[in-house]
Amino acid sequence: MGKIIFYEDRNFQGRSYDCMSDCSDISSYLSRVGSIRVDSGCFMVYERNSFMGNQFFLRRGEYHDMQRMMSMGMMFDTIRSCRMIPPYRGSYRMRIYERDNFGGQMYELMDDCDNIMERFRMSDCQSCHVMEGHWLMFEQPHYRGRMVYFRPGEYRSFRDMGYSNMRFMSMRRITDMC
Repeated sequence: MGKIIFYEDRNFQGRSYDCMSDCSDISSYLSRVGSIRVDSGCFMVYERNSFMGNQFFLRRGEYHDMQRMMSMGMMFDTIRSCRMIPPYRGSYRMRIYERDNFGGQMYELMDDCDNIMERFRMSDCQSCHVMEGHWLMFEQPHYRGRMVYFRPGEYRSFRDMGYSNMRFMSMRRITDMC
């Protein structure tokens, strides 16, 4: 379904680790990640073990060095875990809520939203319910800043998930042919 290869050094040099599923601890295979090749599928890479910390979305392609990835918007310089995003071809549906535990204003999305403030007059999003599809939520309008991957499920409190200092201001469906 998907294959990602991590290399210790830039330009696909040094030891490598091939991965075709989720990996909660890349550091058990490599001391560092200097470059990445995504042969197929889409993946989220994480700053810390066990899918924690800052995240970055990778689609099929070559990522020659970490410095270049940082210029593409990745907000961290270490990769410790990865999660494969499964292929999905159905419809997309997500409800976003102004407050924790599905409180406050609620809006339903079936397409991308580049700015919740402009579209819904909603200043903050603190919980969501992803009913269909896979989504990326961004801390700034127009799909900028740190991002977080959400798969189908209920997310009652972003604060309890460790995102207390983030405000999600835009959402995008993952429609790539992962």
